Amino acid sequence: MTVSYQYDVASSTSGGFIRLLFRWRGSIWKLVYLEMFFFTAAYFALTMLYRFILSDYYKRIFERIVSMCSTFMDLIPLSFVLGFYVSFIATRWWNQYVAIPWPDKLMNSISLYFPGTEEIDRVLRRTLMRYLNLALILVLRSISMAVKRRFPTREHVVEAGFMTKQELELLNSVPNTEFNTFWIPCTWFINLLREAKQECRITDSNGLKLIMEEFNDFRSKCGLLWSYDWISIPLVYTQVVTLATYAFFGACIFGRQYVESPDKPDQNFELYIPVFTIFQLFFYMGLLKVAEQMINPFGDDDEDFELNWIIDRHMKVSFLGVDVLNASPPPLVRDNYYYQLDMKLPYTEAALGYKKKTYRGSVARMQ
Repeated sequence: MTVSYQYDVASSTSGGFIRLLFRWRGSIWKLVYLEMFFFTAAYFALTMLYRFILSDYYKRIFERIVSMCSTFMDLIPLSFVLGFYVSFIATRWWNQYVAIPWPDKLMNSISLYFPGTEEIDRVLRRTLMRYLNLALILVLRSISMAVKRRFPTREHVVEAGFMTKQELELLNSVPNTEFNTFWIPCTWFINLLREAKQECRITDSNGLKLIMEEFNDFRSKCGLLWSYDWISIPLVYTQVVTLATYAFFGACIFGRQYVESPDKPDQNFELYIPVFTIFQLFFYMGLLKVAEQMINPFGDDDEDFELNWIIDRHMKVSFLGVDVLNASPPPLVRDNYYYQLDMKLPYTEAALGYKKKTYRGSVARMQ
């Protein structure tokens, strides 16, 4: 589930960013602690080998390896490669969230243009929304491990009440060896809408057009979600970034070693622990781990989307909107300011600091 910390950074003067450094879930510490451990252990082992085990002859060989690795590190444009890659991944990550369809607009249109309180009217509205949500569930079962664990088979979808057994038989009767059949409930939606039009349960042609426009938008987003899962970022791009990062820090294990040399300044404080190289590891490896976590937001990482919650929310809101809350609206009454021209809107004592005078322009008081 996405880690939210908006409340902690609501005020820039309360030290919110500092407090965020001590969180574990979704933090850089959780992402890079293994790499940090292995890097530090390897660096320390080589330092001990150079100082206490190698003979003078092999020390000279070790020093040449250190010089070669130090030169090699300067040839890797790691900051450019990682920065561009993470920026691309972050944009794609947000676009995938925006692609998740929400049924609210279609729910409102169906409530408006399919009136009636009889059972057939209620069942019609609820079935239309159920087909809509069923299409989304079938897509998410194909791309999300969390949803797949919740609905490992189509029978589990039936048990959860999103589909009937007869509908399951119709769904299974369609050949699906060469393509995904998540769109079949969309065809049921259209057929049911056509029957409602023929039975004059919807008489407004503009309303029917609006429902179809909203439906097509929902259907296209379902297809877009499936396409995001199908078309990944080119593997060679991910391989290049990963190899560059690990090659850089592999070279750092040797290249950042302190070796005995008359032209090298005294660095006794970094003999055994490369402090500033560890900072580099946090920054660069942290960026790579951010990309790894965001490249597939339909998995099990801390920052992945809570799709099962979205399914529950969509289904509950859909049925409430087209059925339970589709009755008569609250009665018309005069509002509290009906007889007032200059309204005095209330503020609590805690909110008085947010009350500001009306801005009348930069030259309003000019004489």
